Parts: sequence; C-alpha cells; structure tokens
Amino acid sequence: MDPFRDRRKTRTQASLICPSTEAFFEEGRRTPGYTILDFLHAYVYSRWPYLYISIINGEHRVMQVIGPILQTVSRLLPSNPNRDNHKEGSEQKYHAKVLTTEAARQLVMIREDLRLENLEQVIPYSYARDLILKNPDHIVVIECPCRASRPESCSPLDVCLVVGEPFAGFIVEHHPERARWIHAEEACDILEAARARGEVHHAFFRDVMLNRFFGICNCCKCCCTAMQVVRNGSTMLAASGYTCIVDSEVCIGCGDCVEACPFEVMQLEGSVAQPDREKCMGCGVCTFTCETGALSLVRDPNQSEPLEIQNLMAQVEYAVKGL
Repeated sequence: MDPFRDRRKTRTQASLICPSTEAFFEEGRRTPGYTILDFLHAYVYSRWPYLYISIINGEHRVMQVIGPILQTVSRLLPSNPNRDNHKEGSEQKYHAKVLTTEAARQLVMIREDLRLENLEQVIPYSYARDLILKNPDHIVVIECPCRASRPESCSPLDVCLVVGEPFAGFIVEHHPERARWIHAEEACDILEAARARGEVHHAFFRDVMLNRFFGICNCCKCCCTAMQVVRNGSTMLAASGYTCIVDSEVCIGCGDCVEACPFEVMQLEGSVAQPDREKCMGCGVCTFTCETGALSLVRDPNQSEPLEIQNLMAQVEYAVKGL
C-alpha cells in the first residue's frame, strides 16, 4: 500500500492542493524512505515558518509561558555524552554547514541539475546529507523567519535564499508577500551584502525537507536561531572546513576581529589576536573585517571537508573517469 498515492488521489480529486504542494508531495513519493509524516512536517515547517521558528527560539508568547518549565525539566534530565561527537540529538536531522562567501556563490551559480548523495565527509551527520538540485536556477529570497520573530530584529529581512525545486516554488506560492523570485546574480549580491554586514552563510539540510539541502541563510548572531542553540550546546552547525590563522607580525591588536566574530571565538592575547582553534567555524567574517590583512583562512584537517560544489563535482568526474 502506498499512502502517498492514496493521499495524492484524494487531494487531486478534491482540487484542494496548490500546484507547488503537489510538486513537493510528488517529489516526496520519489524519495526513498520519505513518509507521509515527513511530508506533513515539511508542510507545516514551510507553510508557517514564522510561527514554527518563533516557537523554537522562544519568542512566541506560548513559549514565554511554558519555556521556563521545559528548561527546568531539561536541566533535571541526564546530559548526553555523545552530543559533542555529532552522534545524537535533533541536529542529526536538522543542521547546517558554514560556508565561505565563495562556496555560497558556487551553490547559487549552478545552472544544471545536480545529484551528490551521502556527503558524510562534508556534512558530518547521520541523516540529511544529500545535495540534490533540481532546477537550481529557481531561486527565491524570503524574509528571514528568525529576524521576523525578534522584537528588535536586524535588517534587512530578505536575506534567506531557497534554492531549487520543489522548495522554491512552494515558498513563493505560499508566501507571495514575503518571498520573490530572483536571478543568480542577485543572489550573489545578497551574499556579498551579507558578508559586508559581518553575517555568516549557512547551507541548511533537513530530513523532512526531502533529506537534503534546500537553502542558504545569511545569519547574524543577534537573531539567528541556529547560532542561538549552538551557543547553548547544540552541534547543529558544522564548521566550514577552514580555520583562521593570524600573522602576528602584521596584526596590530586593534580588536576589530574580536568584536566582529559571530561565534565569539576571537580574543586578544597581549597585542595579537588569536582564535580558539577548537571552536573556530571558519566563516571568514574576521578576515573580511581585518584591515591589515593579518587574518586568513586555511584548511583544517580536523574538520569535515568544505562544501565547495566545484571541487565536489570535479571529484565525482575524476572518480567516473577512473572506473
């Protein structure tokens, strides 16, 4: 018995389903292991993202009442010793990869459909680690649910990019007042503007979102829910694969990078800036801020590989030729 097929027939016959919802539903039917409950969860998440996120980050009035109760219960429960190793927790199914600006640009500039599966070396989680792009030139910018939920939000609001189908079509059809179609060139402009503001690019993956990549968020530490939960001990953000190094002979100890670091891992030791190498996420915000050029990013072999689409595609082509 195929529950997706039965539900599809019922919805179609009743003419109650939007074209983008049906497209999402059909893509779910073609995705191995994807269930009707996954689809319903994805529908709620994508249809009402502002309500969904405001509940998660505690800004919704309901959470302001029951949030303290949940926090008390959580403190009473035993801690999970495996969380730091990305082995347990909800972050296994809902997570993001930190991107450099160049890596983010590569993602929005893809012109052809792409299928890269089981990227565990890049996305170090048990689920939702596929990079499958269908109609990757279908890009939508939408007002950030995290920023929109905050009483005093950062601006601008329209900083989240939804890439490819069926996600882009669903978002723009259901949120016409908050989302719009854009070209890849405007997406790149949005990325560059975010970098200039000191924001971090995150490529998001989720199990209910067809177990794969679905968009790029440009995040500030003030409003971003993901960065909020990471500060509280979650491992839902994977480092870019790079880390910051400092040329002590060039650094003047101005402290600009300390103030700019969105993950708060930079500090001054004497008159020289130093990152906490174990906590550095390799976002590159500090390198853009540094006026003397004392900071740079280098590959960190202790981190998962960078999500650099051109390199990944080259690796696949090389492997195919070698067969």
